[in-house]
Amino acid sequence: MEGEKEGTKTRISDRRRVRAMISQFFVLSQRGDNIVFRDYRGEVPKGSAEIFFRKVKFWKEDGQEEAPPVFNVDGVNYFHVKVVGLLFVATTRANVSPSIVLELLQRIARVIKDYVGVLNEDSIRKNFVLVYELLDEVIDFGFVQTTSTELLKSYIFNEPIVIDAARLSSLGSTGLFMQGTKRMPGTAVTKSVVANEPGGRKREEIFVDIIEKISVTFSSSGYILTSEIDGTIQMKSYLTGNPEIRLALNEDLGIGRDYRSSFGSGAVILDDCNFHESVRLDNFDVDKTLTLVPPDGEFPVMNYRMTQEFKPPFRINALIEEAGSLKAEVILKLYAEFPSNITANTISVQMPLPKYTMRASFELEPGAVGQTTDFKEASKRLEWGLKKIVGGSEHTLRARLTFSQEFHGNITKEAGPVSMTFTIPMYNSSKLQVKYLQIAKKSGTYNPYRWVRYVTLANSYVARI
Repeated sequence: MEGEKEGTKTRISDRRRVRAMISQFFVLSQRGDNIVFRDYRGEVPKGSAEIFFRKVKFWKEDGQEEAPPVFNVDGVNYFHVKVVGLLFVATTRANVSPSIVLELLQRIARVIKDYVGVLNEDSIRKNFVLVYELLDEVIDFGFVQTTSTELLKSYIFNEPIVIDAARLSSLGSTGLFMQGTKRMPGTAVTKSVVANEPGGRKREEIFVDIIEKISVTFSSSGYILTSEIDGTIQMKSYLTGNPEIRLALNEDLGIGRDYRSSFGSGAVILDDCNFHESVRLDNFDVDKTLTLVPPDGEFPVMNYRMTQEFKPPFRINALIEEAGSLKAEVILKLYAEFPSNITANTISVQMPLPKYTMRASFELEPGAVGQTTDFKEASKRLEWGLKKIVGGSEHTLRARLTFSQEFHGNITKEAGPVSMTFTIPMYNSSKLQVKYLQIAKKSGTYNPYRWVRYVTLANSYVARI
């Protein structure tokens, strides 16, 4: 990779291109409609999109309900990732590295989002000329050329058709900008990096996201067995002239387990981390500041991992016990252990039930609002959805189960574990913080907008019964 870096990690060397060769790329809607299709090599049948969607929709192999990200049908390897409800798919007959192809699909989705502003079916259809132009520059005859938004600007000549953000529903991360004391503009994650504002002017602003994915396993008695945080500091810049930026983190930040004994109890100790190649670490050891000239588009400034003890945002108590002949009762309790000024969104709790469960009736706490319950008979699974949970609150669900046969032995061994997904804006468990964001001034009046947000997501949040 030495001779082809050109200021970005995304240029792939000739030696690695052989492993990154793909035959086709296409994007499907949730209904299976073909939104984008590009055949680079003509080695795979044209009906591959239909074969793929039918296989994914009716996947029932190996006891799994969902198709894995990589599978093979009739000698064709299919790779796919799901991004905001769209399926990004690559096919090939070659023996390529799955991790490289899956990373490529994620990067293509990011590049398209950088150019069209918001990634959905409508925006891709309205910008199909631009999208095909991007695909032809990103991939040539099945070989990856570059996925750098900044490098592509020299070769892309079509202007994006900007989708009116006011018509977009607040899905996923878009709505997360509206949290906290300072409200971010609703267009924060729906802007193109190449399109100007109405009137030809470009609003000077920069967005920094600290996104953490939490993995926690609780024992049946509520003790933490394993805990880990996978975090990233994402940046998206709309600054003209690419000024230099200084990003300051916690002064008591340490990297490596050896630091745990030398820092106080409130210090942030990361197991390991890596930085984007544009980041300079000249003063990092002294004052924990990162210096960089941000490239165009969205990119990870820093990725980190942490296994130091931290306070989980939720506690889960689960109990299942006999309640007479052919009956049992499940009691689920959720405790929100974060400050009361923080609100978690889109909480989902799932619990596998014994395979001989016939029916389930539910009882929510009095005055419960924005909660849903369901019993998935095909998969024998209990589902509990909560629209939002305020910090410091407690919620309870009771489920009465009816069985088709008498159970023998310990019923708890045939149920669970309880798993949970959630999103908590403006909260992070690691306590890693951006202390300040300094931008080199081009003039005395230059003062761009700076937006910083924190988001915590559940990666694998499980409680044993």
